[in-house]
Amino acid sequence: MRGAWVTNWPSLRSKSLRSSSSSSSPSSSSSLSWNLKLLGPILPDVWMMPRPNSNAFRSQSSAANGKTANVINGNSIARAIRSGVANEICRMKETIVKSPGLAIVLVGGRRDSRTFIRVKLKACEEVGITTYVEELPEECTEDEVLRVVSRLNNNPSVNGIIVQLPLPQHVDEERIINFVSPEKDVDGFHPLNMGNLAMKGREPLFIPCAPKSCIELLLRSGVEIMGKRAVVVGRSKIFGLPTSLLLQRHHATVSTVHSFTKDPEHITSEADIVIADVGIPNLIRGSWLKPGAAVVDMGTNQVQETFAMTKQSKLCRPLLLCQEVSDQ
Repeated sequence: MRGAWVTNWPSLRSKSLRSSSSSSSPSSSSSLSWNLKLLGPILPDVWMMPRPNSNAFRSQSSAANGKTANVINGNSIARAIRSGVANEICRMKETIVKSPGLAIVLVGGRRDSRTFIRVKLKACEEVGITTYVEELPEECTEDEVLRVVSRLNNNPSVNGIIVQLPLPQHVDEERIINFVSPEKDVDGFHPLNMGNLAMKGREPLFIPCAPKSCIELLLRSGVEIMGKRAVVVGRSKIFGLPTSLLLQRHHATVSTVHSFTKDPEHITSEADIVIADVGIPNLIRGSWLKPGAAVVDMGTNQVQETFAMTKQSKLCRPLLLCQEVSDQ
């Protein structure tokens, strides 16, 4: 298996990074430049829209009234992205004889956190990224977490750091996130990266992956964003806020719907693009959507499979390009 990760579920075993001499040489300006080129975002003023992949679409009907929608299969898009990343990493190894390293900090033993980590490790293995896991007990102190993050910040073998959220209640999440070096903040949650994402003419070193994958799905599916009305349901720092900022980068007219929004049905009914991340199944009804709207559900919900397929894509939750949307 590629990398330094050893799998032994249900317990996690981590590759210690206390000694970094075995896997990397002193970094040079050329290697730093290449790392930033590979690992950082590509943020021109307007991203070019890739040619739509016809294999990513399939038609699905509602049994209730026969209305149909084109459902995007995110798996094929994810495979294409992983293939491109793997090729870039091969070129990186040939150029500077080094592969990127990703470290994940896990505090406690939440099952959902372990599941998310398993998915990340599998994706890294497929493209050739070396992975490390630093596991801490649930009862560890905040200072212990900071010491681990500090060590990873200073380790040249590590190009990216993920602090798996949520953290235990006694640990200050914001303090931990802010302590991660912006140059290694692959989640894109550091105030410097989030602030640069919000400011025109500036580029963050990293963009939060879920919002970026959502925009990538839209682009690769041929959905036009520029000049369109977009509604983001939810305003979390992990998804809702950065997604709104990315849509503005693409010159969409963006509205945010949240728990205090009045008449959300009217707002979403005028949108060309609706993106939801609230974790509540069937919150957005068919009557809230206009024909032809593109809909992305980024939430993870355990529901029966009906009109919209859930848990279908590892890259992003299902995308519906609605020709006509049934009231479900």
